[in-house]
Amino acid sequence: MSTKTLGQRIRELRDQQDLSLREFAKKLGGLSAAFLSDIELGRRFPSEEVLQKMVVALETTVEDLRQYDSRPPVEELKKLAEGNPAYGFAFRKMVEKRVSPEEIERFLEEKSKRDEER
Repeated sequence: MSTKTLGQRIRELRDQQDLSLREFAKKLGGLSAAFLSDIELGRRFPSEEVLQKMVVALETTVEDLRQYDSRPPVEELKKLAEGNPAYGFAFRKMVEKRVSPEEIERFLEEKSKRDEER
């Protein structure tokens, strides 16, 4: 899994097109360069509408950009925990034991390998 952030990916694609922040802002319908800078630096996240405009301007896909979005799908996690309390307990244990994202990724990779072997 990549450790590149959504903002870094946007910057990378913008640089590939040799667009300044001001030029990019203009392409997106007049957003401010400061707002876009905040997105690239991870201080803010684009709305769905802005994300769609970025996809067009950067000639990429929503899927490409979303894979770099590190924000947890909070609503999905809430529904999962509400539907099955065991998830809530598991999430709480992960937080209490300070399980790192890398440990979770390793576990999932190992599980995926085991599942493929079956």
